[in-house]
Amino acid sequence: MTSLTQRSSGLVQRRTEASRNAADKERAAGGGASSGEDDAQSRRDEQDDDDKGDSKETRLTLMEEVLLLGLKDREVICKSDAPTGDVLLDEALKHVKETQPPETVQNWIELLSGETWNPLKLHYQLRNVRERLAKNLVEKGVLTTEKQNFLLFDMTTHPLTNNNIKQRLIKKVQEAVLDKWVNDPHRMDRRLLALIYLAHASDVLENAFAPLLDEQYDLATKRVRQLLDLDPEVECLKANTNEVLWAVVAAFTK
Repeated sequence: MTSLTQRSSGLVQRRTEASRNAADKERAAGGGASSGEDDAQSRRDEQDDDDKGDSKETRLTLMEEVLLLGLKDREVICKSDAPTGDVLLDEALKHVKETQPPETVQNWIELLSGETWNPLKLHYQLRNVRERLAKNLVEKGVLTTEKQNFLLFDMTTHPLTNNNIKQRLIKKVQEAVLDKWVNDPHRMDRRLLALIYLAHASDVLENAFAPLLDEQYDLATKRVRQLLDLDPEVECLKANTNEVLWAVVAAFTK
């Protein structure tokens, strides 16, 4: 598991002269804040349409999407202890439900990732997360499994086989901070908002922005920085908010 400590700079800036002159100013400047319930409902409908476009076999969990962006992972804790159907998440929820007194979100992230100094709590760590996520993606036809020989031993790798799914995921992340940017995290799709935060914490958000033209890239990273600079303690007090989501964000951006 990668460290959950704060990243000092977050996203890596890059400059490409060849693409600078070709930047589409209208698209880069577009996607500004919009208002109104109709716009918000339209975005939710579009998100639903995107989800419906995925078959049952290729509908990915949030952790699988993070893994697919850069083959790294993060865990998120749900508010309900009802089974979710996701083996890793249900395993985490089982720990949460059976532990008394309750732990904080920050503590659970450290415990589940194995980043605890308490040897009596090492059993909370979720084991082989990366490999289990990769196996799920293999079963969904997104990755495949290969053996590569490294002199004295063989290593299992999981090359990408369905690039369409990854490109659709990248487009969804890009649009969230460009064409469909709403300038208000509480009007964003919560799952997509969580994906952006988790992908950043896992150092894989850059992978989604790398294909952008320079002006689009600068605008996208600027808007992500706006999200990262929000105070989770303030945001969680606002109406119709998701307290658990902002508690997790606080743990990642402390």
